[in-house]
Amino acid sequence: MRIMKPEQFGLQREVEYGSPAQNEAVRRIVEDVRTEGDAALLRYTEEHDRVRLEASSLRVTQQEIEAAYDKVDADFLTAIREAAVNIRVFHEKQLRNSWMDLQPDGTMLGQILRPLKRVGVYVPGGKAAYPSSVLMNVIPAQVAGVPEIVMVTPPSTGGKEGIDPYILVAAAEAGVKEMYRVGGAQAIAALAYGTASIAPVDKICGPGNIYVALAKRAVFGAVDIDSIAGPSEIVVLADEAANASYIAADLLSQAEHDEMASAILVTPSESLAQAVAAEVERQLATLPREAIARASIDSYGAILIVDSLEAGIDVVNRLAPEHLEVLTADPMSLLGLIENAGAIFLGPYSSEPVGDYFAGPNHIIPTNGTARFSSPVNVDDFLKKSSLIYYSKQALLANGGKIMTLARHEGLEAHARAIEIRLEQEGQ
Repeated sequence: MRIMKPEQFGLQREVEYGSPAQNEAVRRIVEDVRTEGDAALLRYTEEHDRVRLEASSLRVTQQEIEAAYDKVDADFLTAIREAAVNIRVFHEKQLRNSWMDLQPDGTMLGQILRPLKRVGVYVPGGKAAYPSSVLMNVIPAQVAGVPEIVMVTPPSTGGKEGIDPYILVAAAEAGVKEMYRVGGAQAIAALAYGTASIAPVDKICGPGNIYVALAKRAVFGAVDIDSIAGPSEIVVLADEAANASYIAADLLSQAEHDEMASAILVTPSESLAQAVAAEVERQLATLPREAIARASIDSYGAILIVDSLEAGIDVVNRLAPEHLEVLTADPMSLLGLIENAGAIFLGPYSSEPVGDYFAGPNHIIPTNGTARFSSPVNVDDFLKKSSLIYYSKQALLANGGKIMTLARHEGLEAHARAIEIRLEQEGQ
């Protein structure tokens, strides 16, 4: 890994969201599905996934879901069930209630929280099949009270209609009842605008490739989306007390995701920096995804030498990483100084995969510096809020003049008169 000072390393990187050709391809797919419905959905599935489907075979049957249970390992089933419990318990703590506040003058103000009615969850297929992401998207929506949750995931390529059984089992364990074998930009368009086979949703969430990301951006406004996620990233803040082999393993746990993933160590210890660089090379040699991880480390990995842990905190806050590990002698003492990070892992036993899979917090986290202003997926993402205003006669008489003053200051006379007519008829 490259060892350098922070000023030699670009602390923010620009992520291009698709080439002109990719954007145009997505625009065409989305428009075709919007106007042609199932016909375009099936055509693009055959073109991109090399699977010929009929509209009647888009929906996954209950028999297929039951059969998937016979194809997964017992250890996986145990682990996914325990993870689901942890994720549900964590997100239940986020749930808020509607509230109303009655004033002495009879005014009642409040906020009503209601779940979205229908949410679509995109789950990648093929090499990027992540059953854990099913739980992270579905369970917060369920906790919020969303009554209809629909999952879409690509069929196997090469003429086969099947879906990864681990994805089907994870979805079934999470409580999803409605699943479709369709992926790519065409699936996003179907969720956004609806077809004869797939009813439209209010929000789309879940990761995908560049075509899925571009399609989510294209349909935003017609529906809500979770985010346009960039490549995964991890920053480790460590001092001389840290274990170099742990750090290297954690850096590589993100580097193996994608050639554009970013893995960075920030430390005031030059000896630790050298040890981690050597350990990364040693561990890389035996990784099944060595080529991907090495491309990530070579292009976007770095070890940044800082003058002190305080200087390291400044670098961390400027990077605003998706995942931040604090591997120092006293990590708790630094927690209050960390302002920007999607998820914070404290201590040597809180390895990033603990959060990815099992602990309970959501692993869908803001990337590319957006932790400066956004948050991991949470229950609020699946709730909408309505303001409640009940003004009493007494309150309107007391405050009507002030309301008219503000309206007329903005040149909105009709607004003012809507108040004035009430005051006049009440004898004011």
